[in-house]
Amino acid sequence: MSETALQMLYLARHGETAWSRTGQHTGRTDLPLTPEGEAAARTLAERLKGVSFAKVFTSPLTRARHTAELAGYGTAELDADLMEWDYGQYEGLTTVEIKKTAPHWDLFTEGVPGGETPQQIATRADRVVARARAGSGAVLVFSSAHFLRVLTARWCGLDVGFARFLLLDTGSVSILGYAHNRMDEPAIKQWNHLG
Repeated sequence: MSETALQMLYLARHGETAWSRTGQHTGRTDLPLTPEGEAAARTLAERLKGVSFAKVFTSPLTRARHTAELAGYGTAELDADLMEWDYGQYEGLTTVEIKKTAPHWDLFTEGVPGGETPQQIATRADRVVARARAGSGAVLVFSSAHFLRVLTARWCGLDVGFARFLLLDTGSVSILGYAHNRMDEPAIKQWNHLG
């Protein structure tokens, strides 16, 4: 089977927000892009040029939707499964602030008090993977860092904990596909591409 016959999943992380700049956990707080985030979102159009997408989806949060619009995908379908991790009581806090009261805390194994568990985020990611694999052709999604990292782990058939090893910058593009053109060998084809 040729690579073009297999589904490829393109991941676009939203542009910078005030909280992504400061390292604050931004789950459901609906922040706009900074001017730098808007500029980065516009560059996505050039980096995605020439790729024909069968489907394009975006998180309904403003930062992802606006990134999709600026990248030329204003008609992207809203998908609540693409929303960032619900950080519950840790919303708006940095990791340093969280670790003052929970020194051994790890998002990918513990989740957050009052927010989502790793299993809940994995379930959402698994639904996105299933939808991407059900169609034909490339799929593009716009979302946030922690969710996209979990989505990548689940694409590869790995536990949510693997996501801790995958750092992802704002305005980046990553591509998930398959090794040897085999559906049973999911792989990361490109990671955290910034230009």
